[in-house]
Amino acid sequence: MKNLIIKRIVQVGLIMTAIIMTTSCKDYLNIDNYFDDEFNIDSAFSNTRNLEAYMWGAASMFPDESNTVRLGYTPGPMATDEGFNGLTGTGTTNVYYGMDFVTGNITPDYYGSGNNDNSYNLNQWNRYYKIIRKTNSILANLDKPRDLTNEDRLRIEGYTRFIRAYAYYNLLVDYGPAILLGDEVVNTNEPIEYYDRPRATYDETMEYTCSELEKAAQLMPKEISILDFGRPSQGAAYALIARLRLIHASPLFNGGPVASSYFGAWTRSTDNVHYVSQQYDEKRWAIAAAAAKRVMDLNKYRLYTVVADASTPSLPKNVNSDPNFYSSYPNGAGGIDAFKSYSDIFTGEAAPGINPEIIWGRNTEYLNAYINLGSFPPTLGGWGRFCVTQKVVDAYLMDDGRTKEEATPSGYYSETGFTTSARNFSGYPLNSGIYKMYANREMRFYASVGFNEAVWQAGSSTTLNNYTAKYYYQDADGRGGVTATSPNYPITGYVIKKYNHPMDAFSGTGARRIKKAYSIIRYAEILLSYAEAVNNLTGTHTVQLGDKTYTIGRDEQEIAKSFNLVRYRAGLPGLSSTQLGSQSEIQKQIVRERMVEFLWENRRYYDVRRWGIMEETEREPIRGMNPDGATKATYYQRVIPGTSSFLTRVVDKKLVWVPIPRTEMRRLPSLDQNPGY
Repeated sequence: MKNLIIKRIVQVGLIMTAIIMTTSCKDYLNIDNYFDDEFNIDSAFSNTRNLEAYMWGAASMFPDESNTVRLGYTPGPMATDEGFNGLTGTGTTNVYYGMDFVTGNITPDYYGSGNNDNSYNLNQWNRYYKIIRKTNSILANLDKPRDLTNEDRLRIEGYTRFIRAYAYYNLLVDYGPAILLGDEVVNTNEPIEYYDRPRATYDETMEYTCSELEKAAQLMPKEISILDFGRPSQGAAYALIARLRLIHASPLFNGGPVASSYFGAWTRSTDNVHYVSQQYDEKRWAIAAAAAKRVMDLNKYRLYTVVADASTPSLPKNVNSDPNFYSSYPNGAGGIDAFKSYSDIFTGEAAPGINPEIIWGRNTEYLNAYINLGSFPPTLGGWGRFCVTQKVVDAYLMDDGRTKEEATPSGYYSETGFTTSARNFSGYPLNSGIYKMYANREMRFYASVGFNEAVWQAGSSTTLNNYTAKYYYQDADGRGGVTATSPNYPITGYVIKKYNHPMDAFSGTGARRIKKAYSIIRYAEILLSYAEAVNNLTGTHTVQLGDKTYTIGRDEQEIAKSFNLVRYRAGLPGLSSTQLGSQSEIQKQIVRERMVEFLWENRRYYDVRRWGIMEETEREPIRGMNPDGATKATYYQRVIPGTSSFLTRVVDKKLVWVPIPRTEMRRLPSLDQNPGY
């Protein structure tokens, strides 16, 4: 939300914990000396213009949600089994906070300092409370501007409640239970006892955050103009509720053995109440399903698709697992270009302001300045080190919907030999001589993963374009290459290519990049969340959301209807009748689908935690191709990267959340640290 909505730099002081300065009340600063570089705080509530500027100033304090790797506020892709790089910083630190997190370097005393701008790193606790205090000040002064119309008042209140709820949302997903302040505007210059208060429970934080989003949704605009792209709408509030409700229903937070394993002994020191409930409640899945269904019933959002043309590859033949597969989309996978339908969302080809799939997103330079640059081959001016793992590559299905294991006996998938002919589909060039592991894969694979001997079109450059990246040891972009300098090579043999437009170039005559937007939440997530929630029901439940009542039970057709839309858009068959008959098999398919559909969109980090499988996935060795291989025979071998970034990765239950900074713990005696820290 930072510079989508307003680019002013807010010069405010400290918040809720005006404590930030030190121990004596004489050291506390007046936190509202100035609310931006034009107005002092006395003017902030004098008229509607100033009030709204103050509100958007609070919103501008949020980190850019796309900053998931460097300058990150969240551990992100490199803290999971989907992303990796071999770069280390000085000593034991890493310039990428996700890598620092999984190697145990993020502690209550250290949050990373691998760049010159530490404004955004994993220590955002204090920043979120600054935002909360500012929003509470707005709500307390809403009646002061004399020119404030009732319409403006309601709109500003709605946005303010959303901004406050979004601060709590970020605290909840990254830190766990929060200190709930309600509408209180915390005073400055008070004794330490005034500021000392315990954390709420996880359930209390969840209910408060969702209730505030519900209130905000009733007051927020239902539509956002193209010019205001980046501002949240009512749909964004509802979508965040759906995301939170799914998290709340998931095993880590919903009683049972997983919740007991992680949080069974974690109680609040002030009253011994469990921070995370130890009682399973199936109705949470029904609430999650209803929250997702409410977004679907808005009839505002749909998956982005591109109509098939002469360059679109034909659907594979003889697929009989899904009788609807060859029907026209949305009833099947026919009539659309699956590659473009998926790729265009991320490359900038599809205008984000009118993309019906983006429920809430933001324009950002970060995708080009870091993600795209970090993946581009060094020969073309990139870093070539933002890696995808072999596990991700293996997760992609074949283009006929089979797994690689299912397709191996027929030879449709093979890890021996190379292709003998080139292909060009949907504007994507595929060379001849490609390793057969990469042949016949689903379209999202080609749209997302850069592999050895893949083509980087770099169409805006007239001198460096249509380049085949070669990662063999002695080739230009490989580990021992003349262009790549350690660690500027893909240590797993794969890079994230998802945000690369065919015209993007970083070097050569005329090099330019297409502007891009980051999807904070998109409709595909709502569809898969609905399928997952319904799949976890055993009984029928009645749920009240706002003024609507939902009666929800496990329904295989409902699961297939939402899940298959995502598969069809990817050019794949939907769930088979055999799969639909098994709750565990559907969950397995959802886990796979979310991994590939949301690759490097910062969902995997949270998913493996809420499912309670984080330790399992982290214990699996990160694998890739052999960067020391100088020939095809030696390069195409599955190996474990020989780098300290991998060898020092830790597996620990405490890594479900980041720690609360030690400085905050010292200031608030009743504040309990997250377990394990």
